[in-house]
Order: sequence, then structure tokens, then C-alpha cells
Amino acid sequence: MSDFLPSGIQLGYLVAASLFIIGLKQLGSPATARQGNVLAAIGMLIAIVGTLLEKQVVSYELIAVGIIVGSILGTIMANTVAMTDMPQMVGLLNGFGGAASALVAVGEFWRYLSIPESPTPDATITILLGVLIGGITFTGSLVAFAKLQELLPGAPMTFPLQQPFNAMLAIALLAGSGYMLTNPENVPVFLALVAISNILGIMFVLPIGGGDMPVVVSLLNSYSGIAASVAGFILMNNMLIIAGALVGASGIILTQIMCKAMNRSLGSVLFSAFGSGGGSAGAAAGAAGAIDKTVRSINLEESAMMLGYARSVVIIPGYGMAVAQAQHAVRELADGLEKMGVDVKYAIHPVAGRMPGHMNVLLAEANVPYPQLYDMDDINPQFDETDVALVIGANDVVNPAARHDTASPIYGMPILEVDKAKHTIVIKRGMSAGFSGVDNELFYKDKTMMLFGSAKDVVAKLVSEVKQL
Repeated sequence: MSDFLPSGIQLGYLVAASLFIIGLKQLGSPATARQGNVLAAIGMLIAIVGTLLEKQVVSYELIAVGIIVGSILGTIMANTVAMTDMPQMVGLLNGFGGAASALVAVGEFWRYLSIPESPTPDATITILLGVLIGGITFTGSLVAFAKLQELLPGAPMTFPLQQPFNAMLAIALLAGSGYMLTNPENVPVFLALVAISNILGIMFVLPIGGGDMPVVVSLLNSYSGIAASVAGFILMNNMLIIAGALVGASGIILTQIMCKAMNRSLGSVLFSAFGSGGGSAGAAAGAAGAIDKTVRSINLEESAMMLGYARSVVIIPGYGMAVAQAQHAVRELADGLEKMGVDVKYAIHPVAGRMPGHMNVLLAEANVPYPQLYDMDDINPQFDETDVALVIGANDVVNPAARHDTASPIYGMPILEVDKAKHTIVIKRGMSAGFSGVDNELFYKDKTMMLFGSAKDVVAKLVSEVKQL
């Protein structure tokens, strides 16, 4: 049995890695996402059991305590965190992953201090990478969490000489890392590098606006995977290397998808302080001079009649729906319209909300049928034949200025072309701009009617009105 154990563990790792890959593939579709999550969880269980059978495990008692405490906290979070708060939870969990990897690197450094053998340059580089990537992921994720939770302002946070300060931190990090290669057991320098890494994480996310949080969450998720992979090299654990590489690669791919959906480069997301208002005033002024800013409002009764007697309705959910937690009321409205013979579909923009797939998660919680969810590329050609487009809390992702206003910060961003529908109803609290800081031309179109109020209250009242038709 003991002779078979090492090979059996590696075989288990191979099975776990296969389940991770299949799970990732199935997570790409709402219809198979739950099954993919289950398969990935089974793979993780196999990986954990295999790791616990390794001879290097020192204290099963401490591991048992960690598993119990972690399981209790995870269960509490899973049952108490609302689906509307899922972006914050994802950001926080990314941070936990980065912190764990950084602690592994710190622990390895301390292990070398307790033995006569000094770390090799390869080992030192691995430790430093673990500290750097793990630290940036940890504190960056905490800042992202604070912005999403509105503990910090969602707008970009900048200060004078911020970029020179960041450059000094980067230079200090490089200099300290170079010094550690020649003096790998210098504790003060190592602790300074730990501190700099954590400060860099804070400085990395502070100047990024709330509208870019889907990209930030994806990127930090990738960082957490890379940090885990580095921890795998430190611990010489093949499973951790593979799992971390999968998370890192998939996170980078998702980040690129998010950037493409916004028609922006990753560099502009990270360094341009998008949403700070710089340049948006001019864009807004230009828009003001180019269009007639007359708002056409509509009441609940008229809205219900327009929706109830339409042949086709496309619902466009946005962050406003998430904030109001209106997804269940939206599902009820759609059910009522379908009973009247209306063809109802949902249009999902890739960056709607505050994390990748945010709208999909909320609508899944409300048990919206998967076949009714349409990606942007699939639904845009259908707007020409849509009787009513119902926009619920979306803003920048439906702004026609993205197609033609070269002065607009969102120029070139692919949008849901709801302005091509025969009629558009926009449910919104007021006329405030989106995270880009520019006015939405859609609100002033001849075919657009504004229905003001909280999404949850308005939709609930629309359900009652529709039932009376």
C-alpha cells in the first residue's frame, strides 16, 4: 500500500485536474454551470484527500481545525450573502486566495531561517513571487470589496504625485528583490518587500472606478490563480500548480473578454481613472448641443398596456436592478406577459453589473429559464423587430453615443442597441449619468419613455397593472 501511495496520489491529481477542466468548460453556459461547479468541487475534494495522504503533512490536528473553521465560515457566507452582494463576495474570496499564497511564501522563508541550508536563487525567486502576487491580490481585493460594498467611493481615487509614488514603490521592490537574491535570509528587507507588495495592491485598485469592477474582479481572480500556482512550486505540489494555472489562465481570458466588451485596453482600465469625470464634461456638453434634451415620461398604466399588448418584449437588466434586488419582480412580470402571449427575452451585456456574469447570476436566482437569456451579439440583430425594449437600471451599456460620439469616454464600446426597438421604456430613479460620467442619449430619443422610480417598486406595480389588462 505504501509503495502505491505516491503514484495513487498523482493519479488522483490527474483525475482532479480533468474534472477542473471539464468544470470550467461547463461554467461557460448558464445551462450547465451548476453541473460544472459540482464536478469542479468533486475534483477539489479528490485533490484535498490526495494532499492529506502526503507524507509531508505535519499536523493533521491543525489541518482538521482549519477545515472545520473554514467549512463553518463558508457555510455561513453561502447562506447569508445575498445574490446581489455576490460581486463583493467574489472579490473577498479572491483576496483570501492571495493571502493564503502569500502566507505560504512567508512560511517557506521562515522555514529556511530555521535550517542550516540557505535557499537557492530559484527558491528565493519563487518566495518573492509568492509574496508579491499574493500581497497585491490580497489588498487589491480588499479595496475592490470596499468599493463594491460602498465602504469606499466607487469613483476613481487619486492624489497628487500618485504615479511617481507608485514608481518609487516598484523601484524599491525591484531593488529589494535583487538584494534578497544575494542575501536570501535578510529578515528586515524581506518584511519590507511584504509591506511594499501589500501597498502596491491598494494603489493598484484605488484609481479604478466602479464601472470597471468587472475587469478588476476578473484580473484579481487571475492573480489569485497565479499566486496559487507559485505556492504550488514552493510546496512542490503538482495539483496546486495545475489548479492555479487553470484559474490564472481562465481569469486572463475572461479579463480580455471584459475589455473587448468595453472596447478598451487593459492598460486604459488600470491607469486611465475611467469614470473620474475627466473629459466627460466636454463629451456631455457636446452631446447636449447635438441632441434635443426633451424627456418623455410614461405612467404605470400606459407602460403596462404597451407591454401587455406587444408581440415581443426584450428586458435589459442592469446594475440598478441588482441594487434594487428586483430580479424576482422582473421574473414575475415576464411570466405575466408570457401568459398574455408576449414573446419575452432578456438581453445580457457582458459588463452589466459589477462582476462577470452578474446579471446571469441574479436572473438564475429568480429561476429565469436559460433559453430566454441572449448574449449581446445574438440579441442585437433582433431589436429592429422588437416592439418594446424594457431597460431596468442599465445605463452606459445602452448608450447610443458609443456608436458615434468620438468625444465620449465610451466611444466604440459595443452596446445593446435598444434604440433600434420600436419603443423603449427605461426604468430609472432619475436622470443621473452612468459610471462613465456622460449623459445617455437613449433617454432623449423620440421612441424612449422614462418610468421613474426604484426598479423593484416600479416592476412590482407593473405586475399588478398587467394582471388587470
